[in-house]
Amino acid sequence: MKYVKWTILALVWLIVAAFLHYTLPQYDIARITDTYEKRVDPGSNSIFWAQADTGSNAAVTNRDVFFIQTMRANGKPMVYRNEDTGWGWPPYFKIRTSNVQAEAADLKSTAEDPKWVAIKHYGWRSTWLSINPNVLSIKAVDGPDVRVIPWGAIVILILLAALFWALRVRWIRFREARIDPVVDQVEDSIEDGSDRIRGWFGRK
Repeated sequence: MKYVKWTILALVWLIVAAFLHYTLPQYDIARITDTYEKRVDPGSNSIFWAQADTGSNAAVTNRDVFFIQTMRANGKPMVYRNEDTGWGWPPYFKIRTSNVQAEAADLKSTAEDPKWVAIKHYGWRSTWLSINPNVLSIKAVDGPDVRVIPWGAIVILILLAALFWALRVRWIRFREARIDPVVDQVEDSIEDGSDRIRGWFGRK
């Protein structure tokens, strides 16, 4: 039973960690090689796509999506999508997709004359699931060795840790004040009953 408990706890924490890793903002240093627009029809992987753009017909299943092709500082290619999040999840309230795409097009460069940018994004890249991380913003940087500290993600993690600690402290206090006394009473009653039964059989 103990192993089942720890397995469930490990699974829960794994799901929480995966959710946070997907949702929290991250930064990549890359060189933009191209930008394009493509019509997509989200199917079984629709959970990884943003909602229809703000102001458009949400009932339409397929739609045009902006993409940004890059070469990262480590020499590996990465393709990002560029979608509005609007008022949906994650709550980044991004409604400037066209502006981001224009900025990306303006910052395109070649390997001979590179322009490096810091790409703020969330999400994962999976060729198997056909999903791409979603760009939140683009900012020109001095070179491929620039290190951007994800202060937003750090602040969110600190707040979540503080919330978890506060809830845990309150749960422990509630358990000690309300649950443990009841459990102790039940155990005492069971023990008293057992003693009486043993005493009754002893007299027999």
